[in-house]
Amino acid sequence: MNSYQALSAYYDRFTEDVGYAEWADFFQALFRREALSPKLILDLACGTGRLTRLMTERGYEMIGADASPEMLMQAMESTMELSPRPLFLNQRMEELDLYGTVDACLCCLDSVNYVTEPAALREAFRRVHLFLEPKTGLFVFDVNTPEKFARIDGQSYVREEADVFCVWQAAVEDELCAYQFDIFSRENGLWRRAQETHEERVYPLETLRQMLAEAGFADIHTYGDFAFSPVRGGEDRVFFTARKRD
Repeated sequence: MNSYQALSAYYDRFTEDVGYAEWADFFQALFRREALSPKLILDLACGTGRLTRLMTERGYEMIGADASPEMLMQAMESTMELSPRPLFLNQRMEELDLYGTVDACLCCLDSVNYVTEPAALREAFRRVHLFLEPKTGLFVFDVNTPEKFARIDGQSYVREEADVFCVWQAAVEDELCAYQFDIFSRENGLWRRAQETHEERVYPLETLRQMLAEAGFADIHTYGDFAFSPVRGGEDRVFFTARKRD
């Protein structure tokens, strides 16, 4: 599950509308709000490294970690000319093992939902807490909400370009959302088909808050969709922030 062997080659093309600059702006505004001036930042579940690259260009020293070798290859190729270059690590969240502490950890695009085993997510939170700088370390992540999963249940989506056609379907059952991807790519006049299935877990917001507290985090806050207003319910995406307080 959640392999990117086929999807990695097209991921950036399929996510052109993500708006990574908006994400970077939000994180920098959050740093100012938290009176934090991070130098070394971990981009956890960094994927193809588009945010990693953008934050590097904005002056931060970056580490990117991801479970997919295919996605990391894309990230490394896209950041080769940067100086200093980000450090990329092939690690699952629950197996995170850094050489020292970082000032902040960012985990974006509902990557937390992709940790489908609650025990693994608890371990991932514990490890993030372990490798954050004491007293000042900030953990930021976002999740797809239960309301969003209810909305996309049974929906199909299509992305079509000249040389690639992708259709994916979402189905929610037993608090798991399965995405079935069918990717058709044209090479030398012939079409090749690849299939992947990805899964995300539906996590209630209070469950995540409890997991963070159990891992040792404090000052836990939630925000709705790039806004610093309280979560009111019905949002598709919610951001969490938590501080390491030793």
